[in-house]
Amino acid sequence: MYPLLRRPLFWLPPETAHHASLWALSLFDASPALCRRMRAGAPADGRLSVTIAGLKFPNPIGLAAGFDKDAEAVQGLFALGFGSVEVGTVTPRPQSGNEPPRLFRLPGHRALVNRMGFNNRGASAMAARLRELEWRPGPVGVNLGKNRETPLERATEDYLAGVDALAPCADYLVVNASSPNTPGLRTLQEPEALAALLAAVRARLGTVAPGKPLFLKIAPDLAPEAVDAIVDVALAQRIDGLIATNTTLSRPVSGDPDRYPAGGLSGAPLRGLANAVIRRAHRRGGARLPIIGAGGVFTADDAYEKILAGASLVQVYTGFVYEGPAVARRILQGLVALLERGGFASVADAVGAEGRARGRSDTAVQ
Repeated sequence: MYPLLRRPLFWLPPETAHHASLWALSLFDASPALCRRMRAGAPADGRLSVTIAGLKFPNPIGLAAGFDKDAEAVQGLFALGFGSVEVGTVTPRPQSGNEPPRLFRLPGHRALVNRMGFNNRGASAMAARLRELEWRPGPVGVNLGKNRETPLERATEDYLAGVDALAPCADYLVVNASSPNTPGLRTLQEPEALAALLAAVRARLGTVAPGKPLFLKIAPDLAPEAVDAIVDVALAQRIDGLIATNTTLSRPVSGDPDRYPAGGLSGAPLRGLANAVIRRAHRRGGARLPIIGAGGVFTADDAYEKILAGASLVQVYTGFVYEGPAVARRILQGLVALLERGGFASVADAVGAEGRARGRSDTAVQ
């Protein structure tokens, strides 16, 4: 059904199609009872339930930040079967983002390129919408960023403002220091700057909403040693988990990379880069630092691959655009079969199994 609907939807400019889809989903938010009935058909197998950072996720397939920047359609998105919904990125003050066009499709690669620039209506407006939610069958995360005009040396102030406004009405918060579309933002991933930022956010969160989980979203364009350094900082600052990864500035696609639009690339070409970061981060942090895997998830096999590499949860964004509203349900149905085939009693049992198998192999060789 969706392939037929996608054709006229893809005739529209990408950002127009995005707003149309979000508007349609927001209509369901007006009827939580209808959303509950729609969700009733989603797989509810207990083997799919995952608990990390004290939060119970009914299933491991979440919607990544970037689709619903202003928390306009949270209940409608849960109706589609997602186990969690992450909204944002949100900044303290409203901002229009970068000049359009700023969202591009690469259908031949099943990819998107975006340079949106944190366009959103601000933290206060989002907080009001989150407080009005009547139904949240899974965790709702809020992805925090800084306003473009805020100097980097004052970036911490923006993240703290986001905590103040949104921690009371979110189930978890995410520090986004890895978007490629806000100038200089990724320098906040450097160990010294990152440690200072996370320490400040953790301290404020402990005051505003004690015990509320805090995650860090990182880039895929990191050297292995840089991933290790970030994991070490995250552990030292008692961060509850990593989201790996954001979009990439590289162009792991065929053809001349210079002909592709500038911005962050997501979708199928990102899969290998994201999985490499997941593997490295899991090897360094292990069970001490849960990972939410994102990047190139279209099918159950894609999600399973990330889980075996070390992700406890998986997020979808570009796969949702290309595969349509049934993507979460299809992934979950396939994931149950993959867990059974692999001999795993639950998603948690499968997390990092690839590394454990490699370790046994290395031991046997020795």
